[in-house]
Amino acid sequence: MEANDLNNPVAQPTGLSSEPNSEITTSTNRTTDEVVKPLDDADTTTHVTAKKELEKVDCNLLTDIQLVERLQAVMHDFPIEQLREEVDIIKSVFYKRHLAEVSELKRQFVESGELEEDFTPPQNEIEVKFKKLLDEFRERKQQFNKKQEDNKEKNLLDKLAVIEGLKDLLNRQESLNDTFNEFRELQQKWRDIGPVAQSRVHDLWETYNVHIDNFYSYIKINKELRDLDLKRNLDLKIRLCEKVEALLLEPSILKAFKTLQKFHEQWREIGPSPQETKEEVWTRFKEATTIINKRHQEYFENLKAQLQKNLEAKIELCEKTEALSKLELHTPKEWEEKSAELIEYQSAWKTIGFAPKRENATVYERFREACDTFFNTKRDYFKNYKDDQQQNLQLKTDLCVHAEALKDNKDWRHATDEFIKIQKKWKDIGPVPRKQSDVVWKRFRAACDYFFEQKTLFFSQSGETQAENLALKNQLIEEVKAFVLSEDSEVNFKKLQDFQHRWNEIGHVPIKDKETVSHQFRNLINHHFDNLKMDDFDKNIQKFRNKVENFKQADYSGDKIRQERSAIILKLKQLESDITLWENNIGFFAKSKKSDALIRDFNHKIETGKTNIKLLNKKLDMLDGSMK
Repeated sequence: MEANDLNNPVAQPTGLSSEPNSEITTSTNRTTDEVVKPLDDADTTTHVTAKKELEKVDCNLLTDIQLVERLQAVMHDFPIEQLREEVDIIKSVFYKRHLAEVSELKRQFVESGELEEDFTPPQNEIEVKFKKLLDEFRERKQQFNKKQEDNKEKNLLDKLAVIEGLKDLLNRQESLNDTFNEFRELQQKWRDIGPVAQSRVHDLWETYNVHIDNFYSYIKINKELRDLDLKRNLDLKIRLCEKVEALLLEPSILKAFKTLQKFHEQWREIGPSPQETKEEVWTRFKEATTIINKRHQEYFENLKAQLQKNLEAKIELCEKTEALSKLELHTPKEWEEKSAELIEYQSAWKTIGFAPKRENATVYERFREACDTFFNTKRDYFKNYKDDQQQNLQLKTDLCVHAEALKDNKDWRHATDEFIKIQKKWKDIGPVPRKQSDVVWKRFRAACDYFFEQKTLFFSQSGETQAENLALKNQLIEEVKAFVLSEDSEVNFKKLQDFQHRWNEIGHVPIKDKETVSHQFRNLINHHFDNLKMDDFDKNIQKFRNKVENFKQADYSGDKIRQERSAIILKLKQLESDITLWENNIGFFAKSKKSDALIRDFNHKIETGKTNIKLLNKKLDMLDGSMK
């Protein structure tokens, strides 16, 4: 009796004979009614039918149409018995997605005010085609299963016929050689018959082996013929050992393991070998089997580890994609940069293999949701961005119209201020659609360039006039220096105003002399105003009027006037706040018996403050009038 334990984790199946021809098995997953191609004397090479490999793809990445096309392709290219797992995956992905779409449509239908029971899912041609293919698959599978059952039933009858043939040999009267040859033929026929129903295997084998034993006992085969038969069995087992050892060089462990199962089936079919070599040949066969089994076990352990690594890599991509989807991006450039980054993540995802089955769909849904969130946000951004660009285009077009209306204005100072304003506004406006960007910019630039070219031309031709104006202003300065105040304040006031009007009517002077002559004239006028017999309020007003007139003669007069106006407004607010505080303090100190001096002081401050408020408001009126 040969050893039945391979010293590996694979269990011994039930129903094996205790004869040496049922020594080992290697897989708990293989059914014993699997088709086995037996060895024969003429050719001991086992022919394993090469099957076309079904390429694995991640069905979650396929569209509905691609899922239908894949189902149709695999049903066309592969036998039905290889497709159960693939069809289950395709069906799961398709209907999970389809049910989600129908659920969303139903939700929208109910939210629109319709009754839920009135909802009818729309006809989907892709789903119709998908169902038709599934029906075809089920029909072919049923046909295949029926054919398999029919074949097993026929095989059972054929094997029972072989057993009857073995029984009949015991009643033969012909020569021993003829009987033994017929015995061999019946054995070969038994081997050639395919699988039977699993429930009949055990009894069938036991009955078969009983009649084999009966035959040997009946014919009382002589030792020489028996030894010859044992030697033949030894040769067959040695050849099987060689084939199993050759499998050690097979690069595909799955293919090697599957082929090994066939060799074990054939080993069981071979009869006993000589007693003195039985243990040796069995050990040789077992050692090669153990190596392949160990490699097979390591393969699946490594596969499990690899699937876990794939899961970790996919989770990392999910986290990176989720981080991208939460970023606040404000420019098209930022969106394009991050979109390229996300596309790299998607490309990397495709290079990673499957994760463990129970997490694979979940991690894919997480990744797809993060991608969808990013691209939905991007789509919303660019929709609003295009609206903003159209609005910006309208604003810039309005500035073009303004610039074109202003370009022929010969009031150089005022027009220059306006052009500076609209150029600043132009810079503050955001981007416009790319197709109109150059057009609207060239239009605006043309109007601005035209105005400043005309201004440059005008002032280049007015050099002599500016020199004459400088002489006139110097002459007026001398006249102001020589002016002596009379006793009549009203006459003096009108004379000083006349000096200012005459100064303003004189045109531009060379830029290098402008500040000097303006400073001289303003100081002389202010000196005369200080000596007028007028109250301080009127003097202050007249001096400020002189200051405003100088503002109007200066470059960027609009900016200087605005700055002065802002300063006055700040002073007004501060004075109003101070007066409120002083008035509150009077109310507080009124309760004290020794507070008369403090109250008088606060009242003086309040009256002075109100006078200054009146003065500041007058100045504001003058500034506002100068800007009209």
